[in-house]
Amino acid sequence: MAYTALISGASAGLGQEFARQLTALGVRVILVARDEHRLSALATELTRGATAPEVLAADLTSDAGLERVAARLADPDRPVDILINNAGFGVYASFEASDIADERRMHELLSWAPLRLAHAAVPGMLARGEGWILNVASVAAFTPTGTYGAAKSAVVSLSRSLNARYRRRGVRVTALCPGLLATEFHERMGEDHLPQLPRIAWADTRRVAREGLRAVHAGRAVLLSDWRYRLTGPLTRLLPARVLERMSTTTAQATAGSTGR
Repeated sequence: MAYTALISGASAGLGQEFARQLTALGVRVILVARDEHRLSALATELTRGATAPEVLAADLTSDAGLERVAARLADPDRPVDILINNAGFGVYASFEASDIADERRMHELLSWAPLRLAHAAVPGMLARGEGWILNVASVAAFTPTGTYGAAKSAVVSLSRSLNARYRRRGVRVTALCPGLLATEFHERMGEDHLPQLPRIAWADTRRVAREGLRAVHAGRAVLLSDWRYRLTGPLTRLLPARVLERMSTTTAQATAGSTGR
């Protein structure tokens, strides 16, 4: 049986890697992002004799775009077996100086959009007796990293809840929590200090995608991806919040680059 996966934020970063790995496994992919030109280029790359990916250009921060993707997920005649909620962006400005419209758009994309799309996908998955939802969160969800971390913590909580509720009925939900990933996100933010971090600080995007796919297949509710972050995880329960906030601000800004739009 051939499966179908819908990937949001598929035009760049981790989203592209999910698309490549799933295509290599014989999964038909639906590519979702704002930039139709980039999606079409990726679809051409992925075809190579296989079934051509479906391109669905949509801005998930708009009601029309989000509902268009939700309708595709809920279509009983074209079932989607795997949902990967990966789209995202970050707000670089500090909380007291940020634009509130940007804050709202970020929260809607990082926490509301995954909830809405999961809500559209779950009924069909339950009816078919199987399905997988992978929500890309962040290590920032476990530390005091401002509004970005707050939005990602909501994704982790949602994933744990849905996995606990539906796993026995065949639907598995995982929150993938990567750390630093080298993507084009930093260029979009106009900041140049993050790439100067030591090379060892950056996780390999291919490995993170592979770990995420394995985790959701196994039904793990939460995966802290990459061994470096798994080793440092216990520190979040020991260090004072003010120290964690200072240490994790850079990480929060950088991990936002794990997603594409």
